[in-house]
Amino acid sequence: MLNLLQKIIFLLPAIAATAAGILMARRLLHYFQLESYQFYGYSKTCLRRWKALLPCMILPLVWGGVCFITNRPIAAVIILLSGYLLAKRQANAKEKKPFVITARMKRLYVILGIVLFCFALIHPALIALLPLLVALAALIALPIEKSINRMYMRDAQKKLFANQGLIRIGITGSYGKTSVKVILYTILSQKYNVLSTPASFNTPMGLTRVIRERLEPAHQIFLAEMGARHKKDIKELTDFIQPTIGVLTSVGPQHLDTFKTLENIIHTKYDLIRALPEDGFAVFNGNNAICEDLHSKTMQKPKALIGKKGSDAWAEDISLSAEGSSFTLCLKDGARIPCTTRLLGAHNISNILLACVVGRHLGLSNLQLQRGVSMLQPVEHRLQLLRSAGGVTVIDDAFNSNPSGAKAALDVLAKFPGRRIIVTPGMVELGGDEDKFNREFGREMASAADVCVLIGKKHTRPIQEGLIETGYPQQDIHVFPSLADATQWLNGFMKPGDFILYENDLPDHYSE
Repeated sequence: MLNLLQKIIFLLPAIAATAAGILMARRLLHYFQLESYQFYGYSKTCLRRWKALLPCMILPLVWGGVCFITNRPIAAVIILLSGYLLAKRQANAKEKKPFVITARMKRLYVILGIVLFCFALIHPALIALLPLLVALAALIALPIEKSINRMYMRDAQKKLFANQGLIRIGITGSYGKTSVKVILYTILSQKYNVLSTPASFNTPMGLTRVIRERLEPAHQIFLAEMGARHKKDIKELTDFIQPTIGVLTSVGPQHLDTFKTLENIIHTKYDLIRALPEDGFAVFNGNNAICEDLHSKTMQKPKALIGKKGSDAWAEDISLSAEGSSFTLCLKDGARIPCTTRLLGAHNISNILLACVVGRHLGLSNLQLQRGVSMLQPVEHRLQLLRSAGGVTVIDDAFNSNPSGAKAALDVLAKFPGRRIIVTPGMVELGGDEDKFNREFGREMASAADVCVLIGKKHTRPIQEGLIETGYPQQDIHVFPSLADATQWLNGFMKPGDFILYENDLPDHYSE
């Protein structure tokens, strides 16, 4: 009995360090979750946020000294209490996207606990390696997660192909995927029973979850948004879904940080078209130069191009305003359909054309197309117009930002009367060209906004340079360390009749 008690006392610092490490790892695990469990993104986040991680790496070194100068029970109490207090302080920080304890995260926590205990047995100070230990635990968990994912995906695929008449539509692009998906859903629902992936569910497990939980035998069409941040991501999705119709919304410099080159992006996005059967149907956005080029290179498959007069669909009599737009939908079969929509911006007309071409291919009438366009609602956080009680109009384009999308948002902002304000942290994930794109963003911003509110002094420096290059008044450029600080200032600055564009909202792990 005495030997057992001695062993427990001996293990107390290691047990306490393990428990404290698990508590302190919450922020790191959140980073991992925000980066979709990708090791590259997690490591980049840790390097970018190293100052925020210093306390959880320095504190375990202090534990080493505590273990040296006092007995084990007291050291264990000090270790556990200090770890708890630090974790509690970190947990009180406001989060834009909350940490979610999923089944995968629970498994990762268990493996992390084992890893931490093994290192704490050697010495509690080794918990100072916490960022690396989280990565090690995730690496150990990876084969387990892949096995579980494959099991769920096989189950989803079995259910997907049990409906032999189901039309499977894949949608991808560097930007515009979610908007086109939502537009397609509304238009195709005029004739068909459609299931669409919600929000930005565009990964293998996101699609798997939708199919397993929501697909019914009565569904006639399945809309699958397909996202990619790495080569072969789209191929993995097309192997899974096996779409019969593919829509390529755009190709451009998005996620260059992970793709490395534009050529890799082009090849990856085109994997959707490559995967279509010989009797499939490929739709390309002709207002995007790369898409137009890919259309011309696509042979031996039915295809359609939108945008230019004489193509499969184009718009005439376009009228853009701060309330939406109107245009005549022109189809290659000779149809001329007057349309109105609440969606803002010329780029959304291109998105509508893509959806209408698919609709016509699937047999929708002129009236069904017209009615579907008229019923379109702004997509949340994508140029969504919000009226406030104080007379200020908010244009919410906070979901993400890319060079093409940012320009489209500025074009929309420029059409509003009154004082125009933009709030932005700039663009990210653009690799080595990020500063160049943000500098150009600043130059374009100068002609659209009367007041520029920038979030993050370091990251927005290229935007400031671009603004100043145009001669933009420096007194109208306001830089704040966080969105909360900017919001507090704006509350006293804005007045009725102002229009404020929120362009991009970086997640917590990108804040300076």
